[in-house]
Amino acid sequence: MLVTEKGQVTIPKHIRQAAGVAPGSEVTFSLEGGKIVITPVGTSVREDRRARLEAAAARVRGSFSDEFAQLGADEIMRFIRGEDPPQPQVRRGSR
Repeated sequence: MLVTEKGQVTIPKHIRQAAGVAPGSEVTFSLEGGKIVITPVGTSVREDRRARLEAAAARVRGSFSDEFAQLGADEIMRFIRGEDPPQPQVRRGSR
């Protein structure tokens, strides 16, 4: 790989993908035993995974019946475990 006059190199695509380095990602450089090490900082892949998880959770919440949608996390967990039938709690105020 050739280093340009400005000290730039292109990180091969398969390495960028494996490391989670996407356009706009921040990286740091360090020297370890004569080797230059590039480390992603807060990669956008992690943010993308979180966004996909939040989107999936929203789809699931949207599929709940009105009765089930009123349940809190504790009631849902009891339902999943097969414990007492879920009963919506009266919610006071919002956070």
